[in-house]
Amino acid sequence: MPTGEKARRTWGQRIAELARFGSVGAVAYVVDLGLFNLLRFGPGELLGEKPLTAKVVSVLVATLVSWLGNRYWTFARQRTEGRVRELVMFALVNGGGMLIAVACLWFSHYVLHLTSPLADNIAANVVGVGLGTIFRYFCYKYLVFTGTPTALAEVGHTHAEEN
Repeated sequence: MPTGEKARRTWGQRIAELARFGSVGAVAYVVDLGLFNLLRFGPGELLGEKPLTAKVVSVLVATLVSWLGNRYWTFARQRTEGRVRELVMFALVNGGGMLIAVACLWFSHYVLHLTSPLADNIAANVVGVGLGTIFRYFCYKYLVFTGTPTALAEVGHTHAEEN
């Protein structure tokens, strides 16, 4: 295969991986955002006066969604046989991402005293999640899903080239 074709395939694979990561992240984001707001402002305001607790709960649920999507779709080719190691690293990385979002919310809510629903959502669910997403992508790629890419992609390309 010519070098240029290999480079295009590599870029194409990276773009496809980023698209899958973004799709999984979008679903997890909707879960996080929806649950955070439901807990804070929904019927009964279960955690109405506890924004940090609401954020921790919503992130934990969204993390489960993210784990499934990233393990079995985004980084499926790079899964390792050590599921426990991956799960522990995934949890640690998501803990770091959650700390970023919670720190942004804490700073906005308790230091800047911006306590409206809009301010809480911007701090936690825009700034915090945005910074956390960048952190998580690189950690997933280089710390969590570190298996050697499987031959699955080559098999797919072989069949595509034959047809």
